[in-house]
Amino acid sequence: AVRILTGGPSEEVPVLYVALLSAFTEARKSITITSAYFVPDPLLMEALTSAARRGVAVRLMLPSFSDFWAPLAAGRSHYTELLAAGVRIYERTEALLHAKTANVDGVWSTIGSTNLTWRSFIHNEEANVVVFDDGFGGELNRLFERDVQHAVEITSDAWAERGVGPRLREWLARRVEYFL
Repeated sequence: AVRILTGGPSEEVPVLYVALLSAFTEARKSITITSAYFVPDPLLMEALTSAARRGVAVRLMLPSFSDFWAPLAAGRSHYTELLAAGVRIYERTEALLHAKTANVDGVWSTIGSTNLTWRSFIHNEEANVVVFDDGFGGELNRLFERDVQHAVEITSDAWAERGVGPRLREWLARRVEYFL
């Protein structure tokens, strides 16, 4: 089963946002997300951290560098809370990450243009395909594992050691994250 979900500023309800929150809330085994821009709002943070706390294997593949510093820093400002909940975070190296995918329990998948940011959910014209198929989900998970081979896992200990410069950028970006 395949469904196309679109959204934009003229929509009353951000359909893909609601679909993602529902899928993450109902996840039983795993959530894998690859996102070029990851600036989670409070509900998305709650869905991901709650899933990890209830034993769901939540893994994020995020960029290690970007074409714009602010969304990267705003997303990183959430790492401490995500890591504390048990979310595993990987930053892709060697290539500019531009994919936007998610897979839940190996069965529910989405791929498209939507970033995990308020700007993408509310202000941009976006389109994603949602696929209910374990074969497709398995392929997305295989691609995620391939990216893990070219990524650095962010650990709580290493994250706590980052310097004052990155922390200041994160603090500044967090102040305007709604607009990113």
